[in-house]
Amino acid sequence: MSWDAKDVALLKKLWVQGQSAAQIARRLGCSRNAVCGMLTRLGLKRGHKPPTAKPKIRSVRKQEPALLVACAQPAAKKVSRKTTDKQPKEFSKRQLYAMLAEAVRNTG
Repeated sequence: MSWDAKDVALLKKLWVQGQSAAQIARRLGCSRNAVCGMLTRLGLKRGHKPPTAKPKIRSVRKQEPALLVACAQPAAKKVSRKTTDKQPKEFSKRQLYAMLAEAVRNTG
């Protein structure tokens, strides 16, 4: 889209009024991305609060002493006592060919 002075002035006016980029795009008859690109080139931003805004300050909850003590102690690790070394099952050549043939049949 080619931007002339009238379109840029309307874009600035609508942006200051608080309209979204999609709304402005519909009004100007262009894409939302074209509007966003022009806003970036013009240095117009939104998303910051005006200096007159008064943010709410919330107090931080104090943690209870019992929770602090529980958090300070390391957790006990559970270790398995079973140490059996299982040998892999050995197959005969005939069994391996049968398993391979079955796998080929199932994938077809």
